[in-house]
Amino acid sequence: MKQFFQENYLAKLKENPELCIGIELEFPIVHLQGQATNREVSLALLDHLVQTLNFKVVGLDRHYQPIEIRAENGDVILFEVSYNTLEFAFAKAETVFQVADRFQVYLDTIQNFLLSKDHQLLGLGINPNWKVNDNRPVTTGRYQMLMDYLALGANHEQLHAYPDYAAYICGSQVQFDVSRSQFLRVLNAFNKIEAAKAYLFANSSFEPLENYALARDYLWEASMHGLIPENVGLYPDDFTTEQAFMDYQSRSSLFYIQRKGEYYYFEPIPLGSYLEQEEIQAYDLSGQLVRLQPEVADLQHHRSYHYQELTKRGTLEFRSICTQPLEATFAPAAFHLGLLTNLDALETLLDGHSFFTTYGRDYAQLRQQFSKSLLGQKEKEAMELFAQQLVSCAKEGLLQRGLREEIYLESLENKKIKIFLKK
Repeated sequence: MKQFFQENYLAKLKENPELCIGIELEFPIVHLQGQATNREVSLALLDHLVQTLNFKVVGLDRHYQPIEIRAENGDVILFEVSYNTLEFAFAKAETVFQVADRFQVYLDTIQNFLLSKDHQLLGLGINPNWKVNDNRPVTTGRYQMLMDYLALGANHEQLHAYPDYAAYICGSQVQFDVSRSQFLRVLNAFNKIEAAKAYLFANSSFEPLENYALARDYLWEASMHGLIPENVGLYPDDFTTEQAFMDYQSRSSLFYIQRKGEYYYFEPIPLGSYLEQEEIQAYDLSGQLVRLQPEVADLQHHRSYHYQELTKRGTLEFRSICTQPLEATFAPAAFHLGLLTNLDALETLLDGHSFFTTYGRDYAQLRQQFSKSLLGQKEKEAMELFAQQLVSCAKEGLLQRGLREEIYLESLENKKIKIFLKK
C-alpha cells in the first residue's frame, strides 16, 4: 500500500513547482419557468458552442450525442453526471484573470443561447428544479456506474433518501501545484478553516433540510460516499508525517473497478483492506451480481472525496465550495490562492486563534455548526471576525503577487457590510 501511494500520489509532487491554477466550475442548467431542464436544449447548447466558438467534440454518450467539447487552449466544457449540469474544466493558468476572461466569453455565448430557449445557467449550488428534472445520468458507463452505486444507499437506513443528488449539486473547485515539502502544511491549514469557508461560500439550500445553507455537505457525507467516514469531508487531526497521511488515506474507500473496459461497483471497501479480500461481490451495469478476484491494478481506481485532496496529478484540490453567484464566481479561487501565497501568515493566524479557544477544534463539527442558515449573535460575531481576518490574509497574499487578483475578493469583503446592514 505504501508503494501505491508513493507511486501514484507522492511521487507526482514536484519540489519546486510553478504556482499554476486549475479551476473547475459546475452550474445548473435551469428552466426559467420551473419546468424540467430540456435535455434537447442542453445537447443543442454544445452543438452551438462547437459551431460558434471553435470547440471540438471529444466525448459522446451512448447515443452518439456530444457530451464533452474542448477548445484549442485546452479548456473543456462537459455535462457533469446529468444533462442538467454544465461543467467548465479550465486548462492550467498563471492568473485568475486568464481563466475569468475566457469564462466570460463562454458564458456570454451560453447565456444568449439558453435564454432564447427559456433556460439559463444560474449561480447556485443546487439546481432549484431538482424535483421535476430528469435526474438520470449522462448515458456513459462511468456516470451510470456512479448513480447505480449511490443507489445502494437504499440498503443503509442511516443514509439519506436522495441518491440522485449527484445530478443536481454543483461545486466550485480549484487546484494548485504544491511542493512535496509543503503539501501537508497546506492540507493542515486549509482543513482548519472549513467552518469559515462554509460561512463565506454556503450557497446550497435544499427544501427538505431546514436551516441548512450548505446542504451539499450533508448530501455528500450521508450518502454511499460517506458510508466509510474516512472517505469524505474533513480530516480530524493535523498530519505530521507522510506516513500518517497514507495511513488515513488507506482507510478511504474503493467502490468500483474496471475490467476490460467494463465497470463493476460494490459496497465500499477500505483501500488498505481491498487486496486482503478473497473475492469481491460486485454488480455490473445491468445490475447482475458478479464475483471478482482483487488485483493490484484495481487500486488505480481509488478516488476519495475529502474537502482538501491530494490528486494523482500532483496537485492539491480544494473541493468544499458550492457554486457561487455568477458575479462572485472567482472569489473562491482567489481566496484559496491568496491564502496559499501567504501560507506563513495563515498558519500564524490560526495558531491559538480565539475562535478555536471558544469553539474548539472539532473541525467537522465546526463546519456543520457554521454552515447553518441561522446563527446566534455570538456565533455570528465570532465567525465574522475570523472570516474577515482570513479574507484579509488572502488579500495580503494576492497583493504580494502584484497582479490585481484581489479584486475577486470584493464580494467577500462586502459580505461584512451586508451583515451590518441586517442588524
